[in-house]
Amino acid sequence: MKMPEKIEPVMFAPCGMNCLVCYKHCYHRKPCAGCLKSDQGKPEHCRKCKIKDCVAKRQITYCFECPEYPCKQIKRLEKSYNIRYHASLMGNSQMVKEQGMAGFLARQKEKYTCLECGGIISIHDAECSECQYKLSDK
Repeated sequence: MKMPEKIEPVMFAPCGMNCLVCYKHCYHRKPCAGCLKSDQGKPEHCRKCKIKDCVAKRQITYCFECPEYPCKQIKRLEKSYNIRYHASLMGNSQMVKEQGMAGFLARQKEKYTCLECGGIISIHDAECSECQYKLSDK
């Protein structure tokens, strides 16, 4: 899958994840439409996401809008992403909060576009969805 001209805001999940760079989105013929849309095409853990259910129950869109942010669930997910993928979902949320969604998504496009072919670099395995270039290869 090639990086689109513009990343749509609906691809920003309540937790701070950019769904466009998720390995499930990158490598499937019918990628999911993002956390904020239907559950069609999503892996089971996304369909059963407690964070998504929580924001719906609280009638907010993003976790950072909650007065209890960051909650235990967000802190646990943040720790996992820090360790496993060297990424900060809370950092993403802070950037959106401070600089706006459009600016954040533009920076995400720069960061996750493969320089070799224009594909999408997955946050989960640092590999291009098109040419399988791995960030660690060079």
